[in-house]
Amino acid sequence: MRNFNRLIDAVQRNCDIADARHARDATLCTYLLEMREYYRWENDLPPDALPGKDELGAWLSQREALLSELEDESFGTLPVGDASLDAFDTQGVNAKLLPQGYVYGGGYGRFHRPHFFLARLDRAEQREGLTVLVAGCEYARDLSAPPAVLRNGTVYLRRESMLRWLREKVELWGARKSDGALSAALDRYGFGADPRAALERMAQAETEAIILHEVGEARADAMLGDRWRDMIAALTSRRAELTARAVRDNLADCDSTLPALIESASDASIHFYFANFDGMRLALFPSLERAYRRWRESGEHGALAEAVSAGRAHWEAAARRLLAIHADAPGGDADRAKAAEALDARIEAEQGALTL
Repeated sequence: MRNFNRLIDAVQRNCDIADARHARDATLCTYLLEMREYYRWENDLPPDALPGKDELGAWLSQREALLSELEDESFGTLPVGDASLDAFDTQGVNAKLLPQGYVYGGGYGRFHRPHFFLARLDRAEQREGLTVLVAGCEYARDLSAPPAVLRNGTVYLRRESMLRWLREKVELWGARKSDGALSAALDRYGFGADPRAALERMAQAETEAIILHEVGEARADAMLGDRWRDMIAALTSRRAELTARAVRDNLADCDSTLPALIESASDASIHFYFANFDGMRLALFPSLERAYRRWRESGEHGALAEAVSAGRAHWEAAARRLLAIHADAPGGDADRAKAAEALDARIEAEQGALTL
């Protein structure tokens, strides 16, 4: 593609601006781990490379100095061929990039944080009316790189980010050796015999599981409509947003991910799902964790399937309950800050009533 390097530079600059505004929102531990992984990516190092402390420290100081310079900068437009397109015009950018074998992502994630990336397009497929774009080698990215996201009827699945995430899980297990869901998943994938081949099998299977989740997200979007996005945008409390997102995640998984994994008897993926079933999703849905433990003891999928079926009805009702709260929230000429605080407080107060 003509002037492709200019496009890479423009996307990377927007990635750096996003990091300058939001990278320090994470905990210090998460921030440093993400920085180490980003250093590996930027320097094209193997995923298991351990950079020297002095070298990494010098790079980290330079990186933080750059982010400090960019904190007040605005996102720039993208030079795509002869056009100059807005950084959030993902569809317009991809209309020009996809035919040439590239894919771009730009949009907002959790806590209103912007994310951007530019990558080679590995493949495209259709699933339940959704377009699934699988990205390979990434040319530009920000510090936090979600493995997958659904935007405007398109699933963007980032294979590099997916592999990094899986390797981190394996490394975590190697450090702790706990006998839990992750250990069971790794055993089913055969990590004891051939870790490299097992990681590839795991990547293929978990790619499918992630696509199933995004299909569930799309179904939830169809159920809940634009009002759900309006509600998420109105939330200012992290806890309130985590609660609302966990409700929809649980709905998506009870409607798509878990029924498909149970039906296909994808036991390794079921174990891996519960290795990552934590935080607010687990806090709201402890009955699912109990059903998983019964399944591990008995080997029978029935109790797990029943919990998922009950969850499907519960989480749709819970999501609609949150929408009703949002509809009743003050609007119009009301003080926006006070209205947002009232909405946040009401949703946070719902946690006990939402729990299944």
